[in-house]
Parts: sequence; C-alpha cells; structure tokens
Amino acid sequence: MRVIHVITRLIIGGAQENTVATVMGLRKKSGVEVRLISGPTSGSEGSMEAEVNAVPGLMTVAPELVRPVRPLEDYRALKWLEKIFREQKPDIVHTHSGKAGILGRLAARRAGVPVVIHTVHGPSFGNFQGRLGNFIFRLAESYAAGATTHFVVVADAMKSQYLAAGIGRPEQYTKIFSGFALEPFRAAKNDPQFRQRLGIAPDNFVIGKIARLFKLKGHDDLLAVAAEAARQNPKIKFLLVGGGPWRGRLEALAKSRGVEKQFIFAGLVPPEEVPKFVGIMDALVHLSLREGLPRALPQALAAERPVVAYDCDGAREICFDGQTGFLIQPGDLPALKDRLLRLASDASLCKKFGEAGSKFVRENFAVEKMVEAIYALYRRLAAERGVTL
Repeated sequence: MRVIHVITRLIIGGAQENTVATVMGLRKKSGVEVRLISGPTSGSEGSMEAEVNAVPGLMTVAPELVRPVRPLEDYRALKWLEKIFREQKPDIVHTHSGKAGILGRLAARRAGVPVVIHTVHGPSFGNFQGRLGNFIFRLAESYAAGATTHFVVVADAMKSQYLAAGIGRPEQYTKIFSGFALEPFRAAKNDPQFRQRLGIAPDNFVIGKIARLFKLKGHDDLLAVAAEAARQNPKIKFLLVGGGPWRGRLEALAKSRGVEKQFIFAGLVPPEEVPKFVGIMDALVHLSLREGLPRALPQALAAERPVVAYDCDGAREICFDGQTGFLIQPGDLPALKDRLLRLASDASLCKKFGEAGSKFVRENFAVEKMVEAIYALYRRLAAERGVTL
C-alpha cells in the first residue's frame, strides 16, 4: 500500500503533530510504504521538520506550497503535486490543513489516485471570520469535496459543521481522535525545582494555557478576569505556554492591568517538553474560538489535571461539564472567573475531574489506537475501490 500525506507546513501545532505521529506509526505497519509532502516551514511557530528528516527519504518539500493565497504559486504547486502523484502512483493520498487539503485533493483526482482522504483538524469557516471569508472557504471546501473519497474528523463537531454547509455525505465521515503518546503526560510530575525556576512558589495554584499567542486563542479573556481572580485568591499564577506575534502585546496588557507578576510567559516549547510544563500546572484553561479538538485538553487530562474550556467546536467531546472540568459559553467572563476560583479553592474537585478525565483519555487517545484506526480505514476504502494491497 503506497500512501502519501500532504500538509501545508510542519510548524509546531496539533494538526502537524497528528500528521507526523500518523506517518511514523504507519511506517511500522507491514506492507505500507508512506511518504510525506510539506510546504516550507517558516515563522515564529517553530518547526517539526527535524523529527521527520531524521528518517532519510521520508519527506519531500514542495517549495511553492505556501499558506497565503498566491494564484500563480498555487497553480504551480497543484501541477507539481499532480506530477509527483503520477510518478509515484500512490494508492492513497491523505491531506491535512487548508491549502494542502485543497490542492492535494485536486491534484490527486487529476492524477487518478484511487483513494483520497482529507482530515479536518479544525474548521476553515465559522463565526470567527466575516461573510466573504466564509463564502470563499465554503466554496473551496465544497469544490474539493468532489475529489474526496472520505473525510476523517478529530471531533464530531467538525462533521456536523461540514454537513450543515453541504459538504459531503454522512457516510463519508469517520471520527478518529487525535492520539498522542500518553506516558510522558501520565508520568508528568509537579517538580518543585522547575516551578522555582519559573518563579512559582510551592503553594501557588498554577492555571496553565497552551496556545499560540495570537488572535482567536482567548488570551484577552484570561487577562480580563486575571486581576479580580488574583485579588480573591492571591496564590493564583497563570502560565502561558506558546509563542507568537502577540507576545509583546499580551505582556503589555498584563502590565497595564497590574497582573504582570501573576503571568509567566514560557514561550515556544518543543512538543517533547510540553509534559514537563503540564506537570507543574494545577489546572488548564482553553479559550480558543477556533479549534477542532484541542490536544491541550486531553494532554492535561492525561496528567490528571482538570480543565476549563469554552464550548467551541470539539471541546465538549473531551471537557465534560462537571465531570472532567467546566465547560462554559465563549465570552462568559463571570463564569470563567468563577470556575477558575472554584478549582483553585477545591483540591478534591480538581482530583475528581483529573482522575475521570485521565480514564477517558487512556481509553480514547493513545497514539497506537489512532494509527490502527487510520490503517483500518485505509484498508476498507482501498478494498471498496478495488485496490489490491
């Protein structure tokens, strides 16, 4: 079985970690020959290219596959992908992310690839952008759907949104949770020396947030409630893990609101170091307004840390209100402050949520389970298309 995965870029992010884990896992399957194509990786989000390049010949960089809309380069990327598919004759092309998802699927159809799969890691349209943007992205996704054999979604919310937009048919969708290596998170410890290095006292209650410092991630909402939360509970600290262009803006905002001492900006952290940071958190908050199913939630729960999340996209499929954490409506700042203060004052509740969440994550998010589900899907779709494996 020849499989080619295509992604726009290999920055440090959930879709990229999912893709790399899938490719690495499929390499261990008997009879599978897997390759990865990515556009160039650049910017402040970091890169996962080193991990992939450690396997000679695994990845090919498509120079003109770039994230911004650039018609001439996009056409060249489309023709380049089509040429590669015709030469390598894959049985399956599996695409990820917006630009690679559109161009990769169209190129695969033009090249006559038998099975074309696209993973929806997060919504490309929704109330986070204006009418024109939604119209364009819906139109593009609808057009690319005609070249798609099957969709993989990381949360049922993605399936519902796409079907509501008239994209695909229900039987074309399969939900496969975005798995990850559980053991590093299960083994994460509340290291007092690491806390001390970051200026965190033993009795501080650390509320962590793992997200790029940019729009739609909810940092402004957290800063909006921080002063009052810290006034009611001076032991609260906020640990922000992630880099991005808004760091200076957010640091200035924290200072202007008098909470700069409550906030710790850890910066961009490689994926392998994330468990160490989760270990010193007492709870995790996720306030993104655009996410398929945020990996930060199951990662925190794997370490038995309770979560607070906005009810956006797939968050409710891991943050069960009153069971693994608190699920609140986007922008409900009084509820956000209240839930954070409740966790900070109730260790037994934190323990209850964390233990329940850890059990759910162990049963559903192991990377091996994800790879096996994808492999089984490949075999089923290949058989339906008459592909001899």
